[in-house]
Amino acid sequence: AVTQNREAVKLIPAIKEKISIPLVADIHFDYRLALECVRQGVDKIRINPGNIGSAEKVRAVADACRDRGIPIRIGVNGGSLERELLQKYGGVTAQALVDSAVRLLNDCNFDDICISVKCSHVPVNMEAYRMLHEQTPYPLHLGVTEAGTPRLGVLKSAIGIGGLLCMGVGDTLR
Repeated sequence: AVTQNREAVKLIPAIKEKISIPLVADIHFDYRLALECVRQGVDKIRINPGNIGSAEKVRAVADACRDRGIPIRIGVNGGSLERELLQKYGGVTAQALVDSAVRLLNDCNFDDICISVKCSHVPVNMEAYRMLHEQTPYPLHLGVTEAGTPRLGVLKSAIGIGGLLCMGVGDTLR
């Protein structure tokens, strides 16, 4: 699969020639794919600090994006929080999601970011977004993840996203 992903990344210039919207690369696990996407001219990178690897790998992506003026969407999922945050907070909490979302890229002095924090427990999800809205200047990309069956997923998303929008929280949505 990694070889296939590397071959797909080489198609970025051809894809960009055929579209008139920004091309976003959603990268999980292999930071080298993010670096190659940057080299190939992608318009935005989405990474998950919990599965992209070490702070050094996140720094490499942040540095490459900074050099090319490419923004990063930080996508934190409750199911892939960093082990030390799960231990610190005793599981998936709103504060753990918030900490995961901002600390690594802030440590890299990179702030051209949009943030999404998603988990399947809607009250925790909403609280994390509310906290981010109050504590950071970054745009928020709303969503609920691990939402379950299509019917349950629609219900959780409607409640979570709708509730946040009613509170004036959020800039884009999934």
